[in-house]
Amino acid sequence: MYRSKIFWPAGVALALALAFGTTSASADTASYSLTSGNSPNGLSGFPGPYATVTVSLIDPTHAQFTYDSATSGGYTYLLAGQGAVAANINASSFTVSGISSTNSFAGFTPGPVTQAAAGNEDGFGSFNLTMDSFDGYQHSNTEVTFTVQNNSGVWVSAANVLAANDSGENLAIHGFAVLNPVSIDGSPAATGYASGAQFTTTAVPEPSSMAIAGLGALGFVGYSLRRRLKK
Repeated sequence: MYRSKIFWPAGVALALALAFGTTSASADTASYSLTSGNSPNGLSGFPGPYATVTVSLIDPTHAQFTYDSATSGGYTYLLAGQGAVAANINASSFTVSGISSTNSFAGFTPGPVTQAAAGNEDGFGSFNLTMDSFDGYQHSNTEVTFTVQNNSGVWVSAANVLAANDSGENLAIHGFAVLNPVSIDGSPAATGYASGAQFTTTAVPEPSSMAIAGLGALGFVGYSLRRRLKK
């Protein structure tokens, strides 16, 4: 009986730590697909989607943005030029850090991408965050990432990070429609803007598998205790 009393607190403490002391298995993220091209003489005549954007909530005041170019209908859309990426942030004051850009195709020198003033993305209204990519085609990007800090409040979820602008849009890109296969020696078939963000997927924090294992351990502790008390 004395050994049972020692075993019970230790076992329960371990099980509860496993069950309730673990962190979330997934981050709070929201993903969007940009499906509307601008017209005339823009991207509207080319098949979308043109880009995808993932917003990951790091904590209530920090969110990471990842813009990825899309490939559709034989074309790849490279992010480039003035207003290469844009967002309408749901905050009256914010700062941007950690801007980086890459191009997965050989020969390109991506960016650099720099924050610009709030501005218009042709046909889709004004956005309070825009970024420009240096020069033209050879400096275009397949991915742009950065972090936004909310200085005026908190975000309750990844879906809460963005707000619609006066045109009802919250994300946009500018870039080139390039016929596949993409080559540094090629030339764009068109240049233009895209927006029309369509919500695609979300992932919210959920209990990890360790929590389930912890509950199982708690059950095992109870079973072991009952067997000991019967002896």
